[in-house]
Amino acid sequence: MTTEARQQKNIDAPIRRFKDMDDDHEQAGSGEFEELFHDSLQQPKAGDVVQGTVVQITQEFVMVDVGYKSEGCVRVEEFMDEDGVVTVQPGDKVNVLFQHKENVKGHYMLSKRKAEQLVGWERVAEAGGEGGTIEGKITGKVKGGLTVDIGLPAFLPASQVDLRPGGNLDRYLGQTLAFRILKLNRKRGNVVLSRRVILEEERDQAREQTLITIEEGQVREGIVKNLTDYGAFVDVGGVDGLLHVTDMSWGKLNHPSDLIKVGEKVKVKVLKYDSAKGKISLGMKQTVPDPWLEVQGKYNTGDRVKGRVVSLMEYGAFIALEDGVEGLVHVSEMSWTKRIRHPSEILTVGDTVETVILGIDMANRRISLGLKQTEPNPWGQLEERYPVGTKLEGQIKNITDFGAFIGVEDGIDGLVHVSDISWTKRIKHPGEVFTKGQTVQAVVLNIDPANERLSLGLKQLLPDPWMTVPEKYKPGTRVKGKVSSVTDFGVFVEIEDGIEGLIHVSELSQEKIPSAKGFANPGDEMEAVVLNVDKTDRKIALSHKALQAAIEKEDMKGYMGGQNESFSSLGELFKGELNKNNNS
Repeated sequence: MTTEARQQKNIDAPIRRFKDMDDDHEQAGSGEFEELFHDSLQQPKAGDVVQGTVVQITQEFVMVDVGYKSEGCVRVEEFMDEDGVVTVQPGDKVNVLFQHKENVKGHYMLSKRKAEQLVGWERVAEAGGEGGTIEGKITGKVKGGLTVDIGLPAFLPASQVDLRPGGNLDRYLGQTLAFRILKLNRKRGNVVLSRRVILEEERDQAREQTLITIEEGQVREGIVKNLTDYGAFVDVGGVDGLLHVTDMSWGKLNHPSDLIKVGEKVKVKVLKYDSAKGKISLGMKQTVPDPWLEVQGKYNTGDRVKGRVVSLMEYGAFIALEDGVEGLVHVSEMSWTKRIRHPSEILTVGDTVETVILGIDMANRRISLGLKQTEPNPWGQLEERYPVGTKLEGQIKNITDFGAFIGVEDGIDGLVHVSDISWTKRIKHPGEVFTKGQTVQAVVLNIDPANERLSLGLKQLLPDPWMTVPEKYKPGTRVKGKVSSVTDFGVFVEIEDGIEGLIHVSELSQEKIPSAKGFANPGDEMEAVVLNVDKTDRKIALSHKALQAAIEKEDMKGYMGGQNESFSSLGELFKGELNKNNNS
């Protein structure tokens, strides 16, 4: 019974008794006495909850008209919110508890908070006390849980908020929910609630019903309960099923969080149900048609298509052409000229790009796309701009063991192989000649558009000195030069800048010597006679012993006066020695 009903009962009962005792009293006198008696009973008693109207607000009190001789007063703090703002204004109806009669100013002392608590405890009693269910609004956070307004403040422990404790409790603030009363202590004013108990009961009921009705092939609505790297667990009616990441979308997913989130409602299909083990496998993509069934008639090789970049890998970028249909742009198909190390250098997830279909593999559900094919291939026009033999200028972009790369155009480099740096010098490493950033000239030797290769040469800027060597150094010609290197098998003599001849160990002396080492040293000057010139292999064979043999037979003093004139006669003598050596 409510407070108002009890108050009315307390008023009506004495009136009925009064009427029974005074049946013979005159009607007018009886009515007047009844009115006076009824008026005396309407005076509120300590502990009564009455409704009144706010008539005035002062700095200390809120004045409330409760329908009796004088107004009641409530301390203004009881009507203030957390920010200290008064939440009522004159004319508002409020419930207050009558504490005692007039104070020194003739006002009744009232309390709003105690009225709310009294009503709240009555709600708790009507709910059945401990074990009963009551509705309340979550109003704030406290240490260890939340506060709930059920007509009086109640405590909801964090462990009793939800089926899976933890997480940010802020999301529950302001929600009005049903709670189970766990503990009561009216003397201390404590009430402990649980929402988890109700959810567990609801889950168990739903689980029982689900296990009876669930079948493979059914499409059900579920709630995402948890995410993992390999999938998600979805509650499909008190029972959790596994939604594997491969069954979420017809397209490629890096992680389940890319598509769904905890607490989200999703439509799923029961793929497999093992009643013995209680395991359920679910699928999301199976609830919609497979888009690959229409790919073959919708897309063709060579088509230009637009799509959205959905993921970037080291080897390329995946482009979504539509939901569930993705293609791969390999890193090698991103630019004609730039060396792309990672797709992120030119693409960002979310970008919309145009590509060309390079191939479709229906069996493996793969579409190969090209980004560079949307633009003309500069390598195809390179032969027109730089025919073989063209002289060009560029900066050294890179130096390797086998050559140096020269920048010809934006993104197009040509290679000068180490063998094409000099006609005569032995270049062990291009770094001996070039420095990065250096500007040099070169000649186009070859262009291979298919393999995107451009061959350049530096030595081709000058005539090949070996073209004149056979004529200049005929067999029998006497030469003089510096020893450039000595090996076991012979001595190399530089007879002019970059032109070397070899004196084989057998041609060093008329006496047999086992090794050329020790016969001469690098930097020594030596004279020899030309034995042979091999233009193809760029080799000159020299003989020191042939020269010595000729000198022994002729008086060299006669030749020293005019060296140029004596060369021919001495050449004849050398030829004789050569023929003699050959015959022997």
